[in-house]
Amino acid sequence: MHSTVQNLLSIQASIKSKLLEIKEKSRIPKIIAVSKTFQINHILPLIEYGHLDYGENKVQEAIDKWTEIKQQNDKIKLHLIGKLQTNKVKFAVKVFDYIHSLDSEKLAKKISEEQQKQNVKPKIFIQINLGEENQKSGIMKENLIEFYNFSRNLGLDIVGIMCIPPFDEDPIKYFSQMNALNDKVSLAELSMGMSSDYLKALEFKSTYLRIGSNIFGQRG
Repeated sequence: MHSTVQNLLSIQASIKSKLLEIKEKSRIPKIIAVSKTFQINHILPLIEYGHLDYGENKVQEAIDKWTEIKQQNDKIKLHLIGKLQTNKVKFAVKVFDYIHSLDSEKLAKKISEEQQKQNVKPKIFIQINLGEENQKSGIMKENLIEFYNFSRNLGLDIVGIMCIPPFDEDPIKYFSQMNALNDKVSLAELSMGMSSDYLKALEFKSTYLRIGSNIFGQRG
């Protein structure tokens, strides 16, 4: 068995054990295997095993790597987890099934235009900048309801919210805030938790875990 598949099985086991511990065994969070920067030959064993959700940061890299594979296997779901520039939207909605990084009205309008032109409707997460970090994208939490309504009025399929907590702080307080914010807008999905903190994210009802290095190993 390939090491990536073994790693995935080990993560699934740790998730199952955590959900038992917190008495939520009926919940089945999705694992997004964050395959950014890895060549397709490194990812193929997971695809052959049957894993379906993959995360990429860059639109062009995703097009080059995934266009052909997605034509062969329409069950594969591709998640854009990096920042989306407005000039890349027309390419992004062609290849991505999920966009985890909606962070401005300008971007919302552009996605709305393109999904009408191309007759596609990606599922979208609003990115929240909970740590109010200048270098990070995302809307401020106090603007969530207004921005959510704005995006819904444009016809966007908003399924949840996403965050990347400050890397040098305990993420628990951020995960807790995200859970409360998601309840406020009554959304079903919550995209939070990465290789270092996905078990903590599970305690706060994360439904999409973005796990890269624990599956594929450290990036070069």
